[in-house]
Amino acid sequence: MSDELKGKKVAFLATNGFEYSELTQPWDEIKAAGAEVELISLENGKIQGESGGEPKGDPIAVDKTVDQVSAGDYNALVLPGGLANPDTLRMNDKAVQFVRDFFAQHKPVSAICHGPWLLAEADVLKGRTVTSFPSIKTDLQNAGAKWEDREVVCDEALVTSRTPDDLDAFCAKTIEEIAEGKHEEQTT
Repeated sequence: MSDELKGKKVAFLATNGFEYSELTQPWDEIKAAGAEVELISLENGKIQGESGGEPKGDPIAVDKTVDQVSAGDYNALVLPGGLANPDTLRMNDKAVQFVRDFFAQHKPVSAICHGPWLLAEADVLKGRTVTSFPSIKTDLQNAGAKWEDREVVCDEALVTSRTPDDLDAFCAKTIEEIAEGKHEEQTT
């Protein structure tokens, strides 16, 4: 356990169908670095993760719903992937606004795999350099992003990665950006 992120509070926004490792590994590493972490979802209760489209792990308890929080409550936001998870979240106006508010407040945001779909919906990608799961490349480009095929891309506190294979680099860069704090160029 380190204290690199001591005093920081990080929101993880997810719902059923999140890629299990893309929530649990960043959660564990960010918590081990000293941050307080909370799972935010659309409804109270528990959400179920997946791997390869099949349920994986035990359901995880939701700490708060998007109705109960604001970006001002947190220092950073993490968006796990999975196919169903970001697709469901981007259909919820409060979840989309929650994401958009982190950019308006210049706070670090990290998204992996299909997670950047939510960034496209929040309209925060114009002129930004990102990566993602390759199948959503065109969606992100259509939202104004420059897409690169790299394990991790960081553009002014916006951290993105492609797949669970990139989690080590994703977690390290996410922790670094959270430790640095607000970036004035991280904006909508």
